[in-house]
Amino acid sequence: MELDDKIYAHIVRLCEEGDSLIDEEEFDKAIEKYSHALELVPLPKTDWEASTWIFTALGDTYFINEDYDMAKNNFYNALNCPDGFSNPLILMRLGESLFECRELEKAKEYLLKAYLLEGYKIFNEEDDKYFELIRDII
Repeated sequence: MELDDKIYAHIVRLCEEGDSLIDEEEFDKAIEKYSHALELVPLPKTDWEASTWIFTALGDTYFINEDYDMAKNNFYNALNCPDGFSNPLILMRLGESLFECRELEKAKEYLLKAYLLEGYKIFNEEDDKYFELIRDII
């Protein structure tokens, strides 16, 4: 299934505006843009590829803003969208969010899955504490 071209263009524009707001550290405004974009996606949201990257963008924004519960929720949603479960970035960020929520066993599971898909390089720019959590099990 593909989105209507006009709706897709509107979603892309809103997400680009959200990305620009992230660069300006306007996290709440970025979340508004991404949320508006997500509202344009038909139900069920998890059936659409656009939802994968919108939920990921929301999760990243909440993570940067240190709202780890909301980050976790959005990454779980992204995981259930097309190609979400095979996306190492989603898996890693979900693991990091779970780590910050002190759900360490679940965090290990998702961080390990990200590692198995991408290797150590996915952790290159991340805080060492996340890789340290799985070091003993790889």
